[in-house]
Amino acid sequence: MAAQPEELQVEEKPAGKGKLFIIIGVIVVLLLAAGGYFLLSGDSAEPAPATIESLDEANPANGATAGDVQMGSALYVAMPRPFVFNVPGSQRDRLVQIKVQLLVRGAQNEETTKKHIPLIEGTLLRIFSGASADQLGTTAGKEALKNDSLKAVQDEMLSITGRTVIEKVLFTGFVMQ
Repeated sequence: MAAQPEELQVEEKPAGKGKLFIIIGVIVVLLLAAGGYFLLSGDSAEPAPATIESLDEANPANGATAGDVQMGSALYVAMPRPFVFNVPGSQRDRLVQIKVQLLVRGAQNEETTKKHIPLIEGTLLRIFSGASADQLGTTAGKEALKNDSLKAVQDEMLSITGRTVIEKVLFTGFVMQ
């Protein structure tokens, strides 16, 4: 007689509670991570403007004159995004990125500046794109660009509001590649 092969019987166990808890735990961790990312990343559509009051000018006891206090304290209005543009050079074209803040005096001028940000951006971009890489490679060229941009922005604001509003154009970041 030939021996009958024994059939192997495999019992399938239903998924245990341990696997279910692990799956639920992974899903909860992923949801918490996604929620934390969105809460901490913030909204990039409307960046917060940077404003800093100068303590020396806000307090006459610290050496500021009465005329400085009457004009208002120094406030800095950051442009919402850096200016990125190409400039021609003698050997090759260069890519330039400039971060700009505007110095204004008093809360009224700050509000006026914020209201006219698109006009200011357009004016600055027009002035910046007229520069050359050779000019921007020198300190004197950068200073000339600041002065030209200040004059152009003040002229635009004077024509719109009747006053210059902006006291200085400051380059807070400058990269040329």
